[in-house]
Amino acid sequence: MADLLVYGSYGYTGELIVREAVDRGLDVVVAGRDRNAVENQAIRLDCEERVVGLDEPQVLDLALEEAPVVCHCAGPFADTDEPMVEACLRTGTHYLDITGEIEVFEALAAVDGRARDAGVMVLPGVGFDVVPTDCLAAHLADRLPDATRLSLGFEAAGGVSPGTARTAVRGLGEGGAVRRDGRLVRPPVASETRRIDFGNGERTAMSVPWGDVSTAYRTTGIPSITVYTAASPWAVRAVRAARVLGPLLSAGPVQSALSALVQSRVDGPDEHERAKGASYVWGEAETPDGERAVSRLTGPETYDLTRRAAVEVAERVVDGAAEPGYRTPAGLYGPDLVLDIEGVERADEPIDARDAE
Repeated sequence: MADLLVYGSYGYTGELIVREAVDRGLDVVVAGRDRNAVENQAIRLDCEERVVGLDEPQVLDLALEEAPVVCHCAGPFADTDEPMVEACLRTGTHYLDITGEIEVFEALAAVDGRARDAGVMVLPGVGFDVVPTDCLAAHLADRLPDATRLSLGFEAAGGVSPGTARTAVRGLGEGGAVRRDGRLVRPPVASETRRIDFGNGERTAMSVPWGDVSTAYRTTGIPSITVYTAASPWAVRAVRAARVLGPLLSAGPVQSALSALVQSRVDGPDEHERAKGASYVWGEAETPDGERAVSRLTGPETYDLTRRAAVEVAERVVDGAAEPGYRTPAGLYGPDLVLDIEGVERADEPIDARDAE
C-alpha cells in the first residue's frame, strides 16, 4: 500500500506537492482524470498512477483503497470536495486538501459526525490557506485567552497558479465574509481597510473573504474575526468600484470567458520566482477590556509554503497522528505546527493594555 494519493497531481500545486512528498521519501500515487498528464507524471517521478474522474465513484473507491491518506488538489473545491469526501467516508481514507474557500470549510465541518462514525479525518486547508494563519490565530488565543476579536492579515508577492485564478474567478461577485459574534456575515469585499505592519513596514490592507473566517473560529472560539490582505490604495478603489459589476461577473457567459482566459494565460510562478519570494502573516487579538496582542510570521513564498505544509501534515497523518472528524490544522497539531515548516519564523510584540480603562 502506498502512503499518499494526490488527486489533481498534475496541476500546478499538485505537482509541487508530489515532488516534495517524493523528495521526503513518501510512496505516492498520482491521480486525476487526464490520462496523458497522469501517466507522463508517473513516468517522470517514478510513481504509481491512477486515472479516475470524480464522477466515477466505484473506480475512485478502488484508487483510494490503495492509500490511507488523500491530498485533494483539484479545485475549485466547491465543485469537487463532495465526491472526494464521500469516497473517503466509504473507504476509510483520511482527507486533506488545499482549499481556501469558506463555503468548503463550512460544508466539510457539517460532515463531522459522519466522519467520526467512519473513523475518517477530514482536514481541509493544509496549504498557505490556512496553515500559517490558523497557527497564528491559535498562538494569539493562547497569548490572550479572553480575546473576543481577532484580526488576521497577509502580504504575499508573486504570481498565482491557474487553479487559484479559476477559484478567484468563480468567486467574483460573491462579496466578502467576516465573522461577527459567531455568525458569518457577508459585507462587500474591502468594506474595511486599515494600516498594518506585516513585518516590513506599514501597508494599506483591505478585508477579504479568507478561509480563517471559518477555520480560525473553530480553532480558537473567538467570535469576531476579520481577515485582511495587503493592497495598494488604487487596488482598494478598483475593488470597490467593481462592486457594481457583481451580477455581471457572476453570469455564466462571463465566467466561461474568464475561465478560458485563465487557462490560456496563467502559468503560476516559476522556480526562480518562488525561491526569491516571501510571505508575511500578521495577527492581532483583542479583549473587551482593551488588552491587545500582536504576533507575526515570516515564511517562504506562498506556493513553496503550501507544498511544505501539505507534506508536513501528510507525513504526520501517515505516521498515525490523525483524529476522526472534522479538524483544522492548528486545532489538531497546535500553533507550533507552522514552525516545523522550513523557513518559517514567528515574532511577538509585548501584550499592550494601553486602551484599558
